[in-house]
Amino acid sequence: MENAFTILPMSQNFTLVPGGTYTGSITVVNPVNSTSDFAYSVSVSPYNVIGEDYQADISNVSAYSKIADWITIDNPTGSVKPNESQEINFTINVPADAAAGGQYAAIMVSSDPSKQESEGVSINNVFALGSIIYADVEGEVTHEGSILQNNIPEFSTVTPVAVSALLDNHGNVHENAIFALNVTNALTGEKIFPTDEDQNNHFSEIVMPETTRYITRNIDNLPALGIVKVEQTIYYNNEVSTVSKNIVLCPIWFFLLVALVIFSIIGFIVASVRHHRRKKSAI
Repeated sequence: MENAFTILPMSQNFTLVPGGTYTGSITVVNPVNSTSDFAYSVSVSPYNVIGEDYQADISNVSAYSKIADWITIDNPTGSVKPNESQEINFTINVPADAAAGGQYAAIMVSSDPSKQESEGVSINNVFALGSIIYADVEGEVTHEGSILQNNIPEFSTVTPVAVSALLDNHGNVHENAIFALNVTNALTGEKIFPTDEDQNNHFSEIVMPETTRYITRNIDNLPALGIVKVEQTIYYNNEVSTVSKNIVLCPIWFFLLVALVIFSIIGFIVASVRHHRRKKSAI
């Protein structure tokens, strides 16, 4: 049986000084519904991204992932009982000649195949989770990034509806982009998002150095048929972009229904004309 373990936090931020030493930790949680102890193994991998959709790359080393060699794990193996957790400590030793800018790594926690096999658990159930380290080394840091696109569609046949943005970063450290969404019914003015229960209409995304990132977010709880007004504001690298549009929501079944009605009307008219002609010719 596969151990559905979790790790906390999923990401951490550090500001580093060349020559400094820093400590941190993650927590491995073996959930209450687990039926056995979870034997784990911890390693450190470089963290990079590929493409505008940011596929994670934990194999290749770059100038921005050298920190993987600076991190040591205090207790790289161990075991966690069901409904318990284990703190795993790590140390970051920054070289004195470390270059200024962003550094990124992933602390990977996986099921330990040697321990799982000895306990009679299938090795095929081995899997891993990573806690991402976002660090910036102090020094001559360059902030260069811009908002290339702020997109809201004008028409959609399906819900939820996705809004998107395209951001670039030509600096040497990651940047944080803040998004604010407001959605109302264009006909009644009724607020759809954020709801009264959840007033937080902001979310954030990180843009890595020397990359371009395409970011999308789905808007839920929209009517299947109607018109909604969507406003998206992006705050990024001292730049603000606001776009507001009405989106016409019209599902496929509505088109089919309209087409059926039109064809029915045309068929009725044609049948009426033919019937009228037959009566006229019979006289």
